[in-house]
Amino acid sequence: MYISEHKIRVRYAETDKMGYVYYGNYAAYFEVGRVEALRALGLSYRLMEEQGVMLPVLSYSIKYFKPAFFDDVLTIRTTVNEIPSGTRIYFHYETLNEQNICLNKAETTHVFVKTSNGRPCPVPDNVIEVISPFFQK
Repeated sequence: MYISEHKIRVRYAETDKMGYVYYGNYAAYFEVGRVEALRALGLSYRLMEEQGVMLPVLSYSIKYFKPAFFDDVLTIRTTVNEIPSGTRIYFHYETLNEQNICLNKAETTHVFVKTSNGRPCPVPDNVIEVISPFFQK
C-alpha cells in the first residue's frame, strides 16, 4: 500500500455561506493530493502528459462526515491500495482536520489514455516500477 499526505490551508473563498468548505472544492483538494502523491514517487503529471499519456478521471465518489472551515489546515491522505494494472489506477482519499478527525472519504478511478488518439493504454512501466516496492512483503 502506498500512502502520501499533503497539507492544505482552507482559503476564505473556498467556503460557502454557512462557513463550511464548499463541497465541490474537495475534488480540487484531492487533485492536489494525487499530484503530490505521484510527485513523491518521482512521477510528474506534466512529464507524463508531455510523453503522451493523460490520466483522466473515470469515476469519483465521496462521503462527508463533518465540515471543514476557513483557515483550517487539512491533511489530504492519498492512498493507492493496489498496484495499477490494465489501464486503470485507483486512488483513495481521506481529509483529516488538525485534530486528526476524518471529515470525508473519497475514491477516484483514473484511466491511462494516449494523448495521440484518446484511447486507453496500459499503465506505463515507470509507474509500475516506482509503486511496486510499496506492495512487497
